[in-house]
Amino acid sequence: MNSLAGIHAVEEALAASRPLDRILIARGQHGGRIQKIIELAKAKGIPLRFEDRVQLDRAAGGERHQGVVGIAASRTTVDIEDLLSVDGKTGEQAASPEQLLVLLDGIEDPHNLGAIARTALAAGADGVVIPERRAAGLTETVERVSAGALAHLPVVRVKNLARAMEQLKEAGFWLVGLDEHAPKLYSDIDYKGRVAIVMGSEGTGLHELIRKNCDFLVSIPTTGPVRSLNVSVAAGVVLFEAVRQRRQAAR
Repeated sequence: MNSLAGIHAVEEALAASRPLDRILIARGQHGGRIQKIIELAKAKGIPLRFEDRVQLDRAAGGERHQGVVGIAASRTTVDIEDLLSVDGKTGEQAASPEQLLVLLDGIEDPHNLGAIARTALAAGADGVVIPERRAAGLTETVERVSAGALAHLPVVRVKNLARAMEQLKEAGFWLVGLDEHAPKLYSDIDYKGRVAIVMGSEGTGLHELIRKNCDFLVSIPTTGPVRSLNVSVAAGVVLFEAVRQRRQAAR
C-alpha cells in the first residue's frame, strides 16, 4: 500500500491531481486545512473515510500523519457510463450484445480483488464494478496480485452499487448473484448476451438489497466439510462457465 502521511503530503497530491484511492481522516480531527482537504477530495470524487487513529497509524506505516493519510491509487477508474458507451452512445443500444461484467459487493481483501481482476481479464470480462465504501481499493497490492490485469481491465467505482445494478438493467443486462444457499446451480443459467456476475464477501456474502436486485441467485455445489469456496475461486468457476457457453454458441 502506497500511503501519503500528513496534511502537506495529501494537499500536494490533491493539488497535483495525483490519483488517490481514498483519504483517511482521524475521527474528531478538525481545522481549516483538514476542511480544505475534505472539500477538495469531494470536488475530485475521492472517497473519504473517517477512521480511528489506530487505523491511520497502521496505514501510515509509522510515519507522522497529523490525522490525515492518503492512499495512492495504482491506476484511475472509469465511470459506469464509459463502460456502457459505444461510439458515444449509452444505454441498451450502445452496450455490446455479449458484454460480461463482474460486480463485487464488499470485497475488502486486496488479494481477493487482485485475483478476481486477473481471472476476469483471462475470461474476457469487459470490466469490474466495485463500491467506494466497505471495499478494497486499487492499491499497489491489488495491482501486484492482479499480475498486470489492471492495466487492461476497466474498473468502475460507484457510490451506490444497487443504483449501478439498476443502470445495468436499463442497459439490458441480466444480473446473476452468487449465493451459497441458492437452490439453482450456477451451471443452470444462460450466460450468453449481456450478463453481470455479482459476487459478495466471503464473510457475509451479498447484502440483502444487492441480493434482491439480482435477477437470478445461483450456487456452486461443494462436497465434504468445506461448504463454500474462496470468492476469487468462485468467480473463476462462474466466469469460465460463461466462457464455455459463449464459445459453444459461437461454433
